[in-house]
Amino acid sequence: MKDLKDIRDDQIRVVGEESKDNKSSRNMYIIVSLIAIVVIGVVMLLTLNNKKISEQQMVEPSLFEPEVVALPEEKTVELERLGREVGLSETGFVEIKDTLINDVPIRIYIPHNATMSLHIGKLNRTDTTIIYAAQAADVRADNGGIVGAFVLKGEPKAWGLSKRGFCASIDGNITIGVEDNSPLFEEATETGGYFFRQYPLVKNGAVVENEIKTKSVRRSICDRNGEIFMVESLTKESFHDFSQVLVDLGVDQAIYLIGSSSYGWAVDENGQMHEFGEDLYYKYKKKIPRNISYLIWRKN
Repeated sequence: MKDLKDIRDDQIRVVGEESKDNKSSRNMYIIVSLIAIVVIGVVMLLTLNNKKISEQQMVEPSLFEPEVVALPEEKTVELERLGREVGLSETGFVEIKDTLINDVPIRIYIPHNATMSLHIGKLNRTDTTIIYAAQAADVRADNGGIVGAFVLKGEPKAWGLSKRGFCASIDGNITIGVEDNSPLFEEATETGGYFFRQYPLVKNGAVVENEIKTKSVRRSICDRNGEIFMVESLTKESFHDFSQVLVDLGVDQAIYLIGSSSYGWAVDENGQMHEFGEDLYYKYKKKIPRNISYLIWRKN
């Protein structure tokens, strides 16, 4: 039998060993708890800091970047007409305006009291009913035919689709657009109207890219909020730059008219003829292609 001293030593020894294990568990629990508290604190700090930064960004305007604000709903803004108001009793003429867009000088021809049509063959410069004339469709280099679909007073003259831009004049209503297949070709045929195709320049207010990269004097017929007019660059420009000028002018739809040195003219309100290009027939006595075509405006 163990004496009292031995019993006490055993009890003390056993109790001491249990206390040591409990102490280790308790220390581990405390360490884990402290780590958890630190992690939670860091997360809360980062969250509050991010929220503060977000609030500051929303409230404080920045120096170098504009403040982000909610934009109002877009409203359609009608552009002022380029041409002036003209009485219906006035004789037909072309209003001529020179301006500068993107450092590109252009000349705008706005017909008044006149109707657009097409013409094939040499023009008579002494015809006083014509107030504007410019070459319309191109001529084929191989057989001398007209490039692209073409309708002359209801009679189809060509059916090609090499150029996607088109202009139609039906019952005095002019439509300019860009389509592979336009029902206006058939409508012009059925109603005695006019239709031709050319390079597209502007579609729905956006530049239409063309593969031609050369620079030249450019011409076009345009639709701007329903106002129809012609534009000519007074310097040599690429297709892209000329199209961008038309877009910045506010043009909605536009197609090309033969540019470069092709001949044409406009008659102002004083009856003065303003010629552009070179008249190869009268000046140089050169033979004019049989299927040369013109876009013309005649007095009403």
